[in-house]
Amino acid sequence: MSTTPSPSPAAPGQNPADVAREAFRRLATRRIAPTPDAYRAIYDEIAGVPPVPAAPPGNPAADVLESFARKLADTPGEVSEYGRRLLRAARNADWTGYAAALSQMSERHLRRNTPVMAMGDEDPDMRQLREMLGRSLAFALATLLAGSPALVLEAETLGGAVKTARGEDALGELSGRLKQLCYQIELHSGDQAEQRELLLRLFRLLLDNVNELLDDDSWMRGQIAAVQELISGPLDSRSLEDATRSLKDVIFKQGQLRHSLSDVRATVKNMMMTFIDRLGSVAAATGDYHAKLGGFSKRISGAADIDELNDVLEEVLRETRLAQDQALASRDRMLAVHREAQEAEERIRVLEAQLQHMSELVREDQLTGSLNRRGLDDVYERESARADRRNTPLCVAMLDLDNFKKLNDTYGHLAGDGALKHLVKVVRDTLRSMDVIARFGGEEFLILLPETTVEAAAAAMVRVQRELTRHFFMYDNEKMLITFSCGVALRVPNEGQESLMARADRAMYQAKQTGKNRVVVAV
Repeated sequence: MSTTPSPSPAAPGQNPADVAREAFRRLATRRIAPTPDAYRAIYDEIAGVPPVPAAPPGNPAADVLESFARKLADTPGEVSEYGRRLLRAARNADWTGYAAALSQMSERHLRRNTPVMAMGDEDPDMRQLREMLGRSLAFALATLLAGSPALVLEAETLGGAVKTARGEDALGELSGRLKQLCYQIELHSGDQAEQRELLLRLFRLLLDNVNELLDDDSWMRGQIAAVQELISGPLDSRSLEDATRSLKDVIFKQGQLRHSLSDVRATVKNMMMTFIDRLGSVAAATGDYHAKLGGFSKRISGAADIDELNDVLEEVLRETRLAQDQALASRDRMLAVHREAQEAEERIRVLEAQLQHMSELVREDQLTGSLNRRGLDDVYERESARADRRNTPLCVAMLDLDNFKKLNDTYGHLAGDGALKHLVKVVRDTLRSMDVIARFGGEEFLILLPETTVEAAAAAMVRVQRELTRHFFMYDNEKMLITFSCGVALRVPNEGQESLMARADRAMYQAKQTGKNRVVVAV
């Protein structure tokens, strides 16, 4: 139970009651809470009693504990949090809380190196780290080293040893073994990379050799070119899957066409054999006719009267008519064979053209139907050579869809794929048939515009942008406005493809940086 401190005696000549009333008045005037200490201070002030000096510190142990807590709070790491807790408890004289915090700190940090901890009372975080490291070595790393049984065994052994190792000596031994394992893995990876490079060289050599043998089967060149392009750059699973799927489709269709082509060639061979047989028959019939004419000549020479001569002449006329009928029949049969041969030859040309088209499919982008990089290289080589021969302008336009990543993130990749196909369709419907669009990568496209000045090429790209505003892209019953930024460049005589593309690319980025949905002409 708290008591109000007694006020000091009033100075001589002062009434204690008056001093008390004045003290309450000043408390109210100064808006001081009427606590016993505040009342006593005001009372002493009115009575003229000097304040009592503060007592010197009388608890050295509290000062020591507070100093200890302050030093812990200044220590980096987890211990500093315990130091702050101890410091708050010391300043509030909460020695129960101080003791609890000190006990927790000792349990967590001071008992780790004692024999009790060594016998199995391990920190949970450390135990989890051991488990994670052991699993990484025994399972994940061992799976990646499937081609080297010795390294797999060492990784699994280390994974088990990590979970049970205790003490500085055991951990030091594990550290040395782990370093050695890392060194062996590095050597193993280098060997595998060298083997892959040798296999790729062998494959390239095989493709080059096969390509040299394809003088008469040009429809195979597209497939070989696609594989050569694939292995010339960095390999990744997605590009390999796309190329495999494309080649499988082309090979299947070519197989069907080859079967039809083989049937037509067999038909042509049969017709040629028939033609030769007919020629033989005609020759044989002609030989018999000539032999009979020789006999008739002898009989005419030996004829004794006109009746015998008339009989010989009738036989001559009969054999002549028969020979003429056989000749006409052979001629008709030969004409029919000739027509069949011409029809078969035309079917062969059609089938070979279809085979060539199937081969060229590997130069198309599977998603949009535009050319891919391989197809673009071929068309550029052809058009640039033509421009140099005829001294005509050749322009390229580099397009990049605006905010394509946002479209993918908001509506999904199917919407993004649909937007790319929509752009290609609008470009083809708007530009000339001689203009070629190719997918340059991701959402970037490149358009070749032969026999076009740079002003006309820029105007054509602006026209495409306007058409995109008229023909909205529809996805999930929602209209979406597709725009693109474009850089246009005019090829200078004998300029290489890489240089021209780089200038168009810089102009396209300038269009991006200056507001998007615009066309910039490269300098």
